Amino acid sequence: MARSFNQVILMGNLTRDPELRQIPSGQSVCSFSLALNRSYKGGDGEWQEATDYIDVVAWGPLGERVAQYVTKGRPVLVNGRLQSRSWEQDGQKRSKVEVNAQDVTFLGGRGEGEGGGNGGYSAAPATGPAPKKSSKKDDVAVEDLGDEPINLDDIPF
Repeated sequence: MARSFNQVILMGNLTRDPELRQIPSGQSVCSFSLALNRSYKGGDGEWQEATDYIDVVAWGPLGERVAQYVTKGRPVLVNGRLQSRSWEQDGQKRSKVEVNAQDVTFLGGRGEGEGGGNGGYSAAPATGPAPKKSSKKDDVAVEDLGDEPINLDDIPF
Protein backbone atom coordinates (compact mmCIF):
# COMPACT_ATOMS: atom_id res chain seq x y z
CA MET A 1 0.00 0.00 0.00
CA ALA A 2 1.27 3.48 -0.84
CA ARG A 3 2.35 5.70 2.01
CA SER A 4 0.11 8.69 2.77
CA PHE A 5 1.09 12.30 3.35
CA ASN A 6 -0.40 14.22 6.27
CA GLN A 7 0.94 17.72 6.86
CA VAL A 8 -0.77 20.99 7.65
CA ILE A 9 0.58 24.52 8.06
CA LEU A 10 -1.68 27.09 9.72
CA MET A 11 -1.21 30.71 10.68
CA GLY A 12 -3.72 32.32 13.00
CA ASN A 13 -4.35 33.91 16.36
CA LEU A 14 -4.97 32.05 19.61
CA THR A 15 -8.62 32.22 20.67
CA ARG A 16 -7.79 31.57 24.33
CA ASP A 17 -4.80 31.10 26.59
CA PRO A 18 -3.16 27.68 26.12
CA GLU A 19 -4.14 24.99 28.62
CA LEU A 20 -1.23 22.89 29.90
CA ARG A 21 -1.92 19.62 31.73
CA GLN A 22 -0.17 16.34 32.55
CA ILE A 23 -1.44 12.95 31.42
CA PRO A 24 -1.17 10.03 33.88
CA SER A 25 2.22 9.01 32.46
CA GLY A 26 3.56 12.45 33.42
CA GLN A 27 3.91 13.79 29.88
CA SER A 28 2.82 17.39 29.27
CA VAL A 29 0.16 18.24 26.72
CA CYS A 30 -0.90 21.75 25.74
CA SER A 31 -4.25 22.48 24.07
CA PHE A 32 -5.11 25.69 22.27
CA SER A 33 -7.34 26.90 19.48
CA LEU A 34 -6.55 29.05 16.45
CA ALA A 35 -8.81 31.50 14.65
CA LEU A 36 -8.10 31.50 10.90
CA ASN A 37 -9.58 34.43 8.98
CA ARG A 38 -10.35 34.18 5.27
CA SER A 39 -12.11 36.19 2.57
CA TYR A 40 -14.17 34.90 -0.32
CA LYS A 41 -16.57 36.21 -2.91
CA GLY A 42 -20.16 35.32 -2.12
CA GLY A 43 -22.89 34.43 -4.59
CA ASP A 44 -23.83 38.12 -4.84
CA GLY A 45 -20.28 39.04 -5.93
CA GLU A 46 -19.51 40.84 -2.64
CA TRP A 47 -16.50 39.95 -0.53
CA GLN A 48 -17.39 38.00 2.62
CA GLU A 49 -15.29 37.43 5.74
CA ALA A 50 -15.29 34.11 7.59
CA THR A 51 -13.36 32.66 10.51
CA ASP A 52 -12.52 29.00 11.04
CA TYR A 53 -11.59 27.69 14.48
CA ILE A 54 -9.08 24.84 14.69
CA ASP A 55 -8.05 22.93 17.83
CA VAL A 56 -4.33 22.21 18.24
CA VAL A 57 -2.40 20.00 20.69
CA ALA A 58 1.33 20.21 21.39
CA TRP A 59 3.07 17.49 23.41
CA GLY A 60 6.08 17.48 25.75
CA PRO A 61 8.58 20.34 25.79
CA LEU A 62 6.94 21.96 22.74
CA GLY A 63 3.65 22.22 24.62
CA GLU A 64 5.39 23.57 27.71
CA ARG A 65 7.03 26.36 25.69
CA VAL A 66 3.75 27.25 23.98
CA ALA A 67 1.99 27.50 27.36
CA GLN A 68 4.84 29.59 28.77
CA TYR A 69 5.23 32.15 25.99
CA VAL A 70 1.94 32.54 24.11
CA THR A 71 -1.35 34.07 25.23
CA LYS A 72 -4.79 34.74 23.78
CA GLY A 73 -4.70 36.89 20.63
CA ARG A 74 -1.06 36.18 19.76
CA PRO A 75 -0.31 35.09 16.17
CA VAL A 76 1.45 31.76 15.65
CA LEU A 77 2.47 29.54 12.75
CA VAL A 78 1.74 25.86 13.40
CA ASN A 79 3.25 23.00 11.42
CA GLY A 80 1.80 19.60 12.20
CA ARG A 81 -0.47 16.81 11.10
CA LEU A 82 -4.19 16.15 11.24
CA GLN A 83 -5.29 13.56 13.76
CA SER A 84 -8.74 12.22 14.54
CA ARG A 85 -9.78 10.76 17.83
CA SER A 86 -13.02 9.40 19.22
CA TRP A 87 -14.39 8.72 22.70
CA GLU A 88 -17.65 8.09 24.49
CA GLN A 89 -19.15 10.76 26.74
CA ASP A 90 -22.46 10.40 28.59
CA GLY A 91 -23.37 7.45 26.39
CA GLN A 92 -22.76 9.44 23.20
CA LYS A 93 -20.00 8.62 20.74
CA ARG A 94 -17.94 11.74 20.08
CA SER A 95 -15.14 12.41 17.62
CA LYS A 96 -12.96 15.30 16.58
CA VAL A 97 -10.20 16.17 14.15
CA GLU A 98 -7.39 18.32 15.51
CA VAL A 99 -3.87 19.35 14.60
CA ASN A 100 -1.03 17.58 16.38
CA ALA A 101 1.67 20.28 16.37
CA GLN A 102 5.22 19.34 15.45
CA ASP A 103 6.49 22.94 15.41
CA VAL A 104 5.03 26.23 16.62
CA THR A 105 6.57 29.54 15.58
CA PHE A 106 5.60 32.54 17.67
CA LEU A 107 4.98 35.50 15.37
CA GLY A 108 5.32 39.16 16.28
CA GLY A 109 7.63 40.64 18.85
CA ARG A 110 7.68 39.89 22.53
CA GLY A 111 4.80 41.47 24.37
CA GLU A 112 2.92 42.33 21.19
CA GLY A 113 -0.73 41.46 20.97
CA GLU A 114 -2.68 40.83 17.79
CA GLY A 115 -1.25 41.69 14.42
CA GLY A 116 2.31 40.60 14.91
CA GLY A 117 5.48 42.33 13.89
CA ASN A 118 8.54 41.67 11.84
CA GLY A 119 10.03 38.83 13.83
CA GLY A 120 9.19 35.44 15.11
CA TYR A 121 10.73 32.70 17.12
CA SER A 122 10.14 28.98 17.15
CA ALA A 123 9.15 26.84 20.10
CA ALA A 124 10.86 23.84 18.52
CA PRO A 125 14.45 23.10 19.48
CA ALA A 126 17.11 24.22 17.04
CA THR A 127 18.24 21.35 14.85
CA GLY A 128 21.26 22.83 13.12
CA PRO A 129 24.43 24.59 14.20
CA ALA A 130 24.23 28.15 15.46
CA PRO A 131 24.70 30.79 12.75
CA LYS A 132 28.20 32.17 12.45
CA LYS A 133 28.78 35.85 13.06
CA SER A 134 31.24 37.56 10.83
CA SER A 135 32.94 40.94 10.90
CA LYS A 136 33.86 40.98 7.20
CA LYS A 137 31.88 43.61 5.28
CA ASP A 138 30.88 41.30 2.42
CA ASP A 139 29.86 38.41 4.70
CA VAL A 140 27.69 39.97 7.41
CA ALA A 141 25.29 37.67 9.23
CA VAL A 142 21.76 38.90 9.90
CA GLU A 143 22.49 38.96 13.63
CA ASP A 144 25.23 41.56 13.05
CA LEU A 145 22.99 44.15 11.37
CA GLY A 146 21.20 45.29 14.51
CA ASP A 147 18.99 48.31 13.87
CA GLU A 148 21.03 49.68 10.96
CA PRO A 149 19.03 50.39 7.78
CA ILE A 150 19.69 48.11 4.81
CA ASN A 151 21.41 49.74 1.85
CA LEU A 152 19.67 48.41 -1.27
CA ASP A 153 22.84 48.98 -3.33
CA ASP A 154 24.57 46.26 -1.24
CA ILE A 155 22.11 43.57 -2.33
CA PRO A 156 23.67 41.56 -5.20
CA PHE A 157 20.44 40.85 -7.10
